Amino acid sequence: MTPYSCARDDYKGKEGVFLDANENPYGNLNRYPDPYQCELKSAISKMKGIPVDKIFLGNGSDEIIDLCFRIFCTPGVDKALTFIPTYGMYQVSAAANDIDLIKVALDEEFNIRYSDFQPWSDDRNLKLIIVCSPNNPTGNMQNRSVLDKLITGFRGIVLLDEAYNDFTGEPSFSENIDKYPNLIVMQTFSKAWAMASLRVGMAFASPSIIQYFNKMKPPYNISTINQKCVLKKLTSQIAVRKRINTIVAERERISAELKKIPVVMNVYKSDANFILVRTVNADDIYNYLVSCEIIVRNRNSVIKDCLRITVGTRSENNRMLNALKSIRI
Repeated sequence: MTPYSCARDDYKGKEGVFLDANENPYGNLNRYPDPYQCELKSAISKMKGIPVDKIFLGNGSDEIIDLCFRIFCTPGVDKALTFIPTYGMYQVSAAANDIDLIKVALDEEFNIRYSDFQPWSDDRNLKLIIVCSPNNPTGNMQNRSVLDKLITGFRGIVLLDEAYNDFTGEPSFSENIDKYPNLIVMQTFSKAWAMASLRVGMAFASPSIIQYFNKMKPPYNISTINQKCVLKKLTSQIAVRKRINTIVAERERISAELKKIPVVMNVYKSDANFILVRTVNADDIYNYLVSCEIIVRNRNSVIKDCLRITVGTRSENNRMLNALKSIRI
């Protein structure tokens, strides 16, 4: 495939009289953004210790997910596989691209059983595996040795979604890209970096895989404003780390408090910035919290009688806890 050739591919300088891209000559936001986000990628490269040619930036992680289906799977022919319950956009993107998504159930503790994957390992139409770790909505990390076995034992592409990895204190698989030529590690600025409204996702992979992403993406997929905002935030890494530590401390505090509340039947261990909770009747509890203007995520349709509670500020968390404590069963 020949990618679209934009004006900024022909001339990469910042100074000059620009009469090449049919832009309006007036205004502060009149120029198209850098299509390959070179300055931002350079800053991310320094922070992560990953070469620029192994970095792709998407318009949110959702664009990266969609591109994986479009690049590696033939519509109506190939298959992808994921482990459920998990992030719902995998199914949405698979359906949009006419790809059959195989759903393998996690075990009772929401972990991957490699033996459950093995029946699919020889399917020649299976081209893509997607794993979320820490998983959404369960919050738990997958065992690294199982992930290693999954990646090394599969001839296709493995997309590892690490959107919540910053809350774990564990190393990212992106540090081992050279070890896994078929691995794509996906991260985001939406969670730990508190920039969800900017829609900037990261993918780390071998240069050959990154080249496919660059061919398929829209030419100007991340705005200049969003690139500049992320660049500015990258100068505040110490402050970001402090906020992450605060969220993790609150996660542990409210997990302990939730276990004391009568309507709460189980509090699952979390490595993310949210907690999965099983209650006596998730629909009723959810509706009661909404009546108190406290909005959590009702996951009853995915995991019976479970709510997913995002860790908020201390005052927000206390308001949620007090509301749950006021319920009588």
